[in-house]
Amino acid sequence: MEQNPKTVRMWMITCVLFTLVLAAIEIDTDFKMCGTWCHGNISLNLKYDLKTGCNELEISANESTLSIQGSITAKCTQSSSISLKSNPVKNQSNFCMFWKPLLDLLIVEVNGKNHTLCESHGLQENCCTDLSQNKQEPAALYGIVNGSIHGDIISYEVMKKSSFLGDSFNCKKKLCDEAILTSSGANMIEEVVMKSNKMDQQDLPCAQSTIIEMKENFTGLSLTLPASKGKASNKIPSVYLPSCLKSKSRSTSKVVCTYFKDKALFKGAFNSAILDDIVGLSVENEIIKDLPEPVKIRFHHSALPVNYSRRCVSWDTRRDNQENWRYDGCETVKIHDTDLTFITAAGCAMSLVSCLILFYWLGKRSGEKDKSILVHRGLVVATFFFYLCFCLTSILAKTGNEIICKITGTFLYYSLLSTLCWMTVEMFHTFFLIYCVSSSTLPPWVFYLAGFGVPAILVCRLLTIGDIYGLKKMVPSEDVSILYFMCWMLDSDKSRLAHFIIIIGLLAVVVSSGAVMLFFVATKINNQPVWRTNRMACFSIWGLTCLFSITWGLGLCSFFPYSEAILFIFCIVNSCYGFFYMLRYYALERMKKKCERSSDGGSKESVMLQCRDGEGLLYK
Repeated sequence: MEQNPKTVRMWMITCVLFTLVLAAIEIDTDFKMCGTWCHGNISLNLKYDLKTGCNELEISANESTLSIQGSITAKCTQSSSISLKSNPVKNQSNFCMFWKPLLDLLIVEVNGKNHTLCESHGLQENCCTDLSQNKQEPAALYGIVNGSIHGDIISYEVMKKSSFLGDSFNCKKKLCDEAILTSSGANMIEEVVMKSNKMDQQDLPCAQSTIIEMKENFTGLSLTLPASKGKASNKIPSVYLPSCLKSKSRSTSKVVCTYFKDKALFKGAFNSAILDDIVGLSVENEIIKDLPEPVKIRFHHSALPVNYSRRCVSWDTRRDNQENWRYDGCETVKIHDTDLTFITAAGCAMSLVSCLILFYWLGKRSGEKDKSILVHRGLVVATFFFYLCFCLTSILAKTGNEIICKITGTFLYYSLLSTLCWMTVEMFHTFFLIYCVSSSTLPPWVFYLAGFGVPAILVCRLLTIGDIYGLKKMVPSEDVSILYFMCWMLDSDKSRLAHFIIIIGLLAVVVSSGAVMLFFVATKINNQPVWRTNRMACFSIWGLTCLFSITWGLGLCSFFPYSEAILFIFCIVNSCYGFFYMLRYYALERMKKKCERSSDGGSKESVMLQCRDGEGLLYK
């Protein structure tokens, strides 16, 4: 949102999201020793003997063996021999040794082929680094010539062996110190973490990262990022990774989510102030752009003065060879979970009271033999118990009792099915009254069977399957660090299948039947001239009946661009459904009395509207 420059003193950064492309890059190592190995025209071997510690590294060579040994690793203890392919043209082989103490990674390259002697063991706290030359031993014919460290020649002569001494350092602190001094320090952190083979959290003084492996069946993931000590749990940022983030061309790929604690890692020409949290996201060997579903990062900041504004920006180092904050690539969205929760609570309370009032009104007419009253009361009872179970489920879930939660979840699911079934019965009954000019001839027990019996059969069948109902843990969209508990269907394949077939199936019946019946009724009204003066009355009745369809049909529209507005409407209409149903009944009663007064006045029209039992408008 644009604001007047005079009132906005500074842009405050709420979200910081940057994406990195980690393609195949040269190994960035603390130690790189290269040279030419002069050997004989015989079978060659690479021999190594590595131990933990920080003493001495020795690189030696003779007629048949290139040897690396010493105590420089943090966790790696390896001793073996590798057969090498000989060079029949020249009795020489080029080699390099790469040592990354932070990752405990050691690789030797001979004639262009890499041999990993020590695999990465994650980021090491204390490690052996800053290897310095100690002493060399010359050789007559076979050995190492043109030896160099990081490209600087240490000897043009043939050497039998060269040794190096190391110092013990806090490697994590050293990495952060070096990253702060560079313009692309954040990228350096991400690249180092990506090279770690440990699929877990990696802690640094300046950043904390979580490494995730996305496999072929990756369906998306929500996670709470690690944060610095002392930060309140409800203020920790969270990330949602959609399934489309994984490349279809690879079976697996890694993604690194990082919480940066030191803002000095970010430098640029962006004249702004950064709020508390900076979050980075990197995907292995991928360019993140044009995703069909966005990556969502949630931040929790304290209130700002009215003359300050917040805006999401991204840290981009891959465009124009410059590091800078950019506005494109991210969108700032404010979440309304608290408002929706309040609306739901208030609407449910209103619906419970409305159902009690409506049940009392219908009870005063219990002596009348009319099927409409039966249908009304059935729907009111089912709706009341649905809202009651919904209000109790979160309270009972806090007890942590699995048996109580399973029973509560079963009743909640049954009351929902019963409400949907009674909605269908109500719509078909009203359709017969308005369109077919007669009430249904079905006996009352059929209505009870459809409204209460069918849901009971379905629930009992699901109970025999097992692992359907119980304690469900839910993550709120505004703060994924806090879990909500509810007695409902479990997160299992069987529960999801049952939900899709039964609930979605019933919703489809309610929504589609309401739309089809509304079409037929509207068609009949237009074909009768006398109805044109009263079409608003009929549409009022049928429009309220279609509330059954609208309440749940809105949920199917959440994927449209205005999904946030639809979410609010869906929440309001569904939580206040009992109240709207009471208004529907009250409107029908008013119309009935008005019609009766008109009939008492002695209308002489050959075709007139008749009112019957407060429910439908019939032809006579």
